[in-house]
Amino acid sequence: MKRMGPEYRSYRLFVSAALALALAACGGGKTVVESDMGIKGAPDWVNKGTNILNEKDGRLFHGVGSAPAMGDQSLQVSTADDRARAEVARVLSSYMDVVSNDYLSATGTGKNASTEQAVSREVKAVSKINLSGARIIGRWKDPNTNMVYSIAELDLNHVKQTVQGAKDMNADLRGYFDRNADNVFDKVAKEGGK
Repeated sequence: MKRMGPEYRSYRLFVSAALALALAACGGGKTVVESDMGIKGAPDWVNKGTNILNEKDGRLFHGVGSAPAMGDQSLQVSTADDRARAEVARVLSSYMDVVSNDYLSATGTGKNASTEQAVSREVKAVSKINLSGARIIGRWKDPNTNMVYSIAELDLNHVKQTVQGAKDMNADLRGYFDRNADNVFDKVAKEGGK
């Protein structure tokens, strides 16, 4: 086989680069990113998925779960419901992590590992208690795939009530949460906290 010289390799590199630029120019110059799952006929909440929403109904944690056809309708629905609640748990946990990190930064106690662990334990305990307040507010079955989707909702007001009722929680952390829960929620929601 005949070896190609450096001129041929340079020529191939030039042609490859020119072709790549030409293809990029044909792309219209605008990248479109789909923000949803795009399931035709599905309710908006199915396509939006798990979310943190600040709307007229309040500050809400939404979790969306799904389950494929299983042969047992009640098992399929309960699986989708459980997955929706698990999504609420995930989002609430992320939110509470932001609260605890902000608290530790604001109080200057983040340098103390034992304090950080204690705050983390308290936040996790409150998060678990709050999940009992997550309720299923909707279900939808895709007629094409028989996939069942469930949406669970948890209101920030419920979370606040739980924190206020947590007798074992550090009083300073409870006070910080009471003063800053809405602001932290708004910050996380604005950043697209999924």
